[in-house]
Amino acid sequence: MESKLPITIPELGPEEQKAAAEAIASGWILQGPRVAAFEAAFSRMVGAPYACAVSSGTAALHLALLAVGTHPGDVVLTVSHSFIATANAVRACGAEPYFVDIDLATFNMAPGELRASLERDFEARDGGLWLREVDRLAVGGSPLVRAREPRGRLAAIMVAHQVGLPADLGAILPLARSYGVPVVEDAACAVGTEVSLDGGATFENVGRPHGALACFSFHPRKVITTGEGGMITTADETRDEHCRLVRQHGMAADPALGFLVTGHNYRMTDIQAAIGLEQLKRLPGILAARRRIAGAYLDRLAGVPGLRVPIVPVYARHNWQSFIVQLEEPARQSAVMQSLLDEGVSTRTGVMCAHRELPYADAWRRASLPNSELAQDAGISLPIYPRMTEKDVERVVSALSRALHRKDPAQ
Repeated sequence: MESKLPITIPELGPEEQKAAAEAIASGWILQGPRVAAFEAAFSRMVGAPYACAVSSGTAALHLALLAVGTHPGDVVLTVSHSFIATANAVRACGAEPYFVDIDLATFNMAPGELRASLERDFEARDGGLWLREVDRLAVGGSPLVRAREPRGRLAAIMVAHQVGLPADLGAILPLARSYGVPVVEDAACAVGTEVSLDGGATFENVGRPHGALACFSFHPRKVITTGEGGMITTADETRDEHCRLVRQHGMAADPALGFLVTGHNYRMTDIQAAIGLEQLKRLPGILAARRRIAGAYLDRLAGVPGLRVPIVPVYARHNWQSFIVQLEEPARQSAVMQSLLDEGVSTRTGVMCAHRELPYADAWRRASLPNSELAQDAGISLPIYPRMTEKDVERVVSALSRALHRKDPAQ
């Protein structure tokens, strides 16, 4: 059998090894000059006035939610259809996520569902928006169980740019502004992605930012990696200062002032930042390769019976962090994936749904978010990484076609 095709391979090489070694040899290991250089380079790349490097994408989400004023007892409107870190970051603030469904065409928050939820599930009072039935969420492990009254203030809308495809910010941002609610972008997968707010006339990098803050991840599954690590971008100096303060135990920039707030240890190391600087140099080539591979997949899978391929809306320029196809018969997902594995092709299921996991299931009945659940149940993530060849793509497509044509792909 041919060698196994993994779901991804991080694009690392001698340059990253040399940069990490130089950071180690310098004697400055923790957050230092290389972190500052990485922040400056990332800021220039996305066009954001401020960029704050942190230890993970989850840490970035937590700090961003704190920076927009998320407090214990609050709620945050977001999607269940995302890695569980999206929801967990809300609970880290002592708040609770309130889920809205996605658009099946994009895997992202559906603007119509967001509008309906704001109109149906929330009421305006006491200078804000408040969840009408907050007791429904105050169950199980929810922080709302222990929170003091009043509970249920809407602190933020957290929009995920899922698998690197941007959400429809052109529709979501005006809606959020009309209600006076800040938007935090979960851009964990979206390094290098571009979005248009004017229907495709002009494009800007995700992370510019367009909401209050945008949060990125440098996990090995992402387009560029530092092993672990994250970045927060914003145009608001006060929010940037807050993130910097809290990421370092709440210690003031001037040590003589001591510790000003309760903080966390969310610092990035200079070793990681040294790798990140080299990864940014590679980014244009990585994006070009991913887009080439995605294009090859789209050409070869177009019109394959039983399969729906991803689409890219006019407002988006995809970085193709993942390539997810949808089966027309979700019940076949496991069998098709096993058939691919038998031929040495690694796959993953569609993006998980947090509301199906134990920490959140008490408040969310099955089928309450039908599009999110269908996207998970029908989705198969195919291998995609810059080192893939045309032969590799053909191998995946051929194996998938054979699996789809079998009555029982597991046999």
